[in-house]
Amino acid sequence: MSALFPADCRICASPLATISRLPVCRSCLDSIQPMHVPACSICGERLFAGWTSGAAEPPLCGPCRHERPAYTRAVAFGAYEGALRELVHLLKYVGVRPAAAVLGALLGEALLGLSGDFAEAPPVAIPAPLHSSKLRSRGFNQAEAIARVALKPFRTARLQAVELNCRALERVRNTQSQTGLTRAQRRANVHGAFSVVRPGDLAGRDVVLIDDVFTTGTTAGECARVLKGAGANRVFICTVARVFAPEPARMVHPERLLAAAAHA
Repeated sequence: MSALFPADCRICASPLATISRLPVCRSCLDSIQPMHVPACSICGERLFAGWTSGAAEPPLCGPCRHERPAYTRAVAFGAYEGALRELVHLLKYVGVRPAAAVLGALLGEALLGLSGDFAEAPPVAIPAPLHSSKLRSRGFNQAEAIARVALKPFRTARLQAVELNCRALERVRNTQSQTGLTRAQRRANVHGAFSVVRPGDLAGRDVVLIDDVFTTGTTAGECARVLKGAGANRVFICTVARVFAPEPARMVHPERLLAAAAHA
């Protein structure tokens, strides 16, 4: 079949040795690894020297120390880069739906790590909703497709059940791209964009908001604010990938520059 119908990997362009519904080679899939970096215990942002809250535990980044987000904790499987980024793009923008099976399995690993934080009552998993216009143009909600795969292990007797609810939260206003906006502009852009239409499904229960990528956290924070306002107990964010902030430029004290110049 490979000889009669040759195809290339959609990520690295190398020839595919096997026929698969997902046109991605095994080498690219194997390169997707979970992230192991010091991270904020709330938002999951990567921590650099000087960003932590000192000796306090658990560690917090500067923004979370300054203003706690509406959600309790955000986790992701890996960094939004390399093959993981390309796989998300294949699903989200190219419509390669078999990619949802791989991404959902990765999300399931992140969700398993989060499950110990849930309350005794079964939590509700809500895929981040799309506006009706975007849903019509794309044809599917990638967050819902990923969530359905990720929740399969939770149907076994060994794990606490997680209820999937795709109707409780709606996106009632289409918003412009967040790219290039300031933090204040991002908040204004998504404010009022979401609405809980079935609050009885959430009352007093933990909620896990599921999405493909955690970028700035503005959308996740607005969803969490709306969900808690409708009666949810706590809101957790679980995504396949996370965009990390760039490492800040290191400040060099003027005295050190003078000493280095004198030594030279």
